[in-house]
Amino acid sequence: MLTRIQGEQPVRTVAMAPALNTSASLKLNPIPVPATQHVQYRGLVGTITTITRQEGFRTLYNGLSAGLQRQLCFCSIRLGLYDTVKTFYGSLLKENEAGLQIGTRILAGLTTGGAAVMIAQPTDVVKVRFQAATRSSTGRRYASTLEAYRTIHREEGVRGLWRGAMPNVGRNAIVNVAEIVCYDVVKDCLLLYAHMPNDIRCHFSAAVVAGLAATIVASPVDVVKTRYMNSPRGQYRGAIDCAIRMGAKEGMAAFYKGFVPSFARLVSWNVVMWISYEQLKLVIFNRSQS
Repeated sequence: MLTRIQGEQPVRTVAMAPALNTSASLKLNPIPVPATQHVQYRGLVGTITTITRQEGFRTLYNGLSAGLQRQLCFCSIRLGLYDTVKTFYGSLLKENEAGLQIGTRILAGLTTGGAAVMIAQPTDVVKVRFQAATRSSTGRRYASTLEAYRTIHREEGVRGLWRGAMPNVGRNAIVNVAEIVCYDVVKDCLLLYAHMPNDIRCHFSAAVVAGLAATIVASPVDVVKTRYMNSPRGQYRGAIDCAIRMGAKEGMAAFYKGFVPSFARLVSWNVVMWISYEQLKLVIFNRSQS
């Protein structure tokens, strides 16, 4: 996440040379000039090494409690409701049950992904703030996630807790389709056409493809979301303004900053999530049959 916010140019002011004016006194007029930023983090390994050396190994787990809160809220909605919503859309669209039902699955992924954000957005805001908080002489910006919720609500109001909700809806809906729908479709293709048994090998293969797809389609939205949610109030007029200014200053490559660590995170997350999910389903199914 730090590689995503790296590149924002702080503004410094310099004094402009005084102009000769006989009707007014000489004045030094400060003008804003983008400050040159030192590139601190280079790549996945370089970022981990730099953070560990400068701030300690525990810093790598900053915002862990907020991240766990986020995943509990998001996954219970976007994953827990997926099959139910998919069945509902299937009854409406009446797609061929023998086919892959791509349209039904995409609609279900978009619906559950967007709903998860609208309900659990405050957990995402706190997670981003925790991870981006800089250390000072008094320690972290927030002592706990509870204090973070209270501070953001007190200083920025209810809207502060849902800051960046709309770009996050787009991001999470896209990621949900890439992760859940891609996994669902790839798994069925492996079972139907590659005749792979429904075991961990199949689940692992489908999870890796889902993680790659999620990284490719979600990285631009994820970078903009992180920049906007972590920016000071008034820096950007909105998420679109943030994206336009970021592209103008840093180029299109800025939208894929942190691609390698994001890929590593999403692939590992998908592998653990789907294998655990499938094994849990198997245990529940076997118990219900007995």
